[in-house]
Amino acid sequence: MSSTEQEPIGTDLPAEHGALLPRFARQNIAHQHEVGEPLPIASGLPESLTRPGAAFVSLHHDDGLRGCMGTLLPKRPLVNSVMDSALDAAFNDPRFEAVGRDELNALTVKVAVLGPARPLEVSDEQQLLAELVPGEDGLILHDGLRRATFLPAVWEALPEPQDFLIQLKLKAGLPPDHWSENIQFARYRSVTFTDPPRGG
Repeated sequence: MSSTEQEPIGTDLPAEHGALLPRFARQNIAHQHEVGEPLPIASGLPESLTRPGAAFVSLHHDDGLRGCMGTLLPKRPLVNSVMDSALDAAFNDPRFEAVGRDELNALTVKVAVLGPARPLEVSDEQQLLAELVPGEDGLILHDGLRRATFLPAVWEALPEPQDFLIQLKLKAGLPPDHWSENIQFARYRSVTFTDPPRGG
């Protein structure tokens, strides 16, 4: 790493800095609605938010998912990743209609900042299931052109490792019993920051 490159930020992000991210995400969605373009990145941000970082932004309404998009690799400043992912979650998640202007205040906005992904060296599915730590591990599946991830928060809905893995395979467009010599897995941890619905 050269002297001009910054070390990526991950789960070591200070909580007081991370708390800003879901607020920025909400403000960016609102600005897109009101002005028709993204909110400019503020100056004078904490250094931790300008370091490269990977993050997912998820939008929730009445405990149901309303949109979720993000990045797995820390290629851009964390705040930029969050701002872009906020717009993607609100307007470009193919599973949902775009978030309307009038519903934004009713949404809970969550930002999951990802730590580094570490390959899992496993020879079969049973070994993989034994390696997983429910409630803590995010999991990336990669097999040929198929790729999918589940954030650690998904364990809340799928607490059993077998169910977690089956649904991840389905998300990647693979059958539940799929296994191949080329399949690869990596796990990561994350820290989540939440902005609750706004009153009024």
